[in-house]
Amino acid sequence: MDREQTGFVRIGVDLGGTKIEVAALGPDGGYLSRLRAPTPSSYAGAIDTIRELIIDTEAAIGARGTVGVGAPGSISPATGMVRNANTVWLNGRTPREDLEAALSRPVRLANDANCMALSEATDGAASGARTAFAVILGTGCGGGVVVDGRLVEGANGVGGEWGHVPLPWPTADEAPGPACWCGRRGCLETWVSGSGLRRDFEARTGRPLKGEEIVAAAEAGDAQAVEALDRLFDRLGRGLAMICDILDPDVFVFAGGLSKVEALYDRLPGYIAPHVFSDRWTARLAPARWGDASGVRGAAMLWNPTEAPIPHHI
Repeated sequence: MDREQTGFVRIGVDLGGTKIEVAALGPDGGYLSRLRAPTPSSYAGAIDTIRELIIDTEAAIGARGTVGVGAPGSISPATGMVRNANTVWLNGRTPREDLEAALSRPVRLANDANCMALSEATDGAASGARTAFAVILGTGCGGGVVVDGRLVEGANGVGGEWGHVPLPWPTADEAPGPACWCGRRGCLETWVSGSGLRRDFEARTGRPLKGEEIVAAAEAGDAQAVEALDRLFDRLGRGLAMICDILDPDVFVFAGGLSKVEALYDRLPGYIAPHVFSDRWTARLAPARWGDASGVRGAAMLWNPTEAPIPHHI
C-alpha cells in the first residue's frame, strides 16, 4: 500500500457481539484496509480495541480518515446514551463521545442495521432504488430504511425497528407470543430470527436443532423441518407485508444467517402479496451484495465524500 495515500478516506467500525471490524474505504468505495479483533467483554475494552484498530489501520494506509461506527441499539435523543442494545454493556453509555475523545476527531454512530441499509442502498443490492428496506435475519431481527439515498432514523432514532413490533395477524396459537428480551411478548424478533426458528422448531418437535441444522434438514427432505420453514416464511411474509403497507419499498435487502436460505427469495413473495393492501405487489427481494461486510461499509458511509475531509496524512 502506498503510504502517501491521498483522497478522502472513510473508516468504518462494525461493533458486533463477537467481533469488531474496522475497514478503510477510498474515494471510490474500494477497500484500503480491513482489520478484525474479538469483541471484549467490557465497554472500556471495546473502546480501547476500536482505538487500536483505527491506529493500526491509519498506520497501514498512511492516511487519517473520518470515522463512522455501526453498533447495536440506538442513541437516545433525550439522554445521548445508547439504549435498546442486546450487547447490554453498551446501554447507558456514550460511545460516540468516548471515541471522539480517544481519537481526537468527530465520530458518527448509527444502528448496525441502519448501516447495512445505507451500504446496500449506496452501492449494493438496492443501489438506484428510491426506497429500500434492509432486513437482518440473524440471532435477532433488525431493519433499516433508506429513502432517496438518505438514511431515515426518525425523530426518536428508532426508524426501521420492525423486530420489536407484534407479529401481524397472529393465529390463535401465536398469541400472545413468546417473551422477548425487550420486555414485551410476541415481537417479530421472537418469530422470524434464527433464535425464533430454533425455539419454534423445538417447541413443535422436541428436537433442539440450531437454525442452520433446521435449514439443512429441510433441504434434505425432513418433513418437520420443511414445516418449520413454511411457518417461518408465513410469519416473515406477514411482517414484510406490514412494512409494505406503511413504507411500500422498491427493494427489500436481506442479510444475516437466514438470508442465505435460497428458498426464501423464491417462496417469500407468495407469502407477502396476499397481505398487502393493494391490487398488485412488485417489490424486489435480494440478498445483500456486500454480505456481512455491509455493516462496516455503511458505517464508513455515514460520512459523505462531498464533505470537507479532515487532514489526510499522518
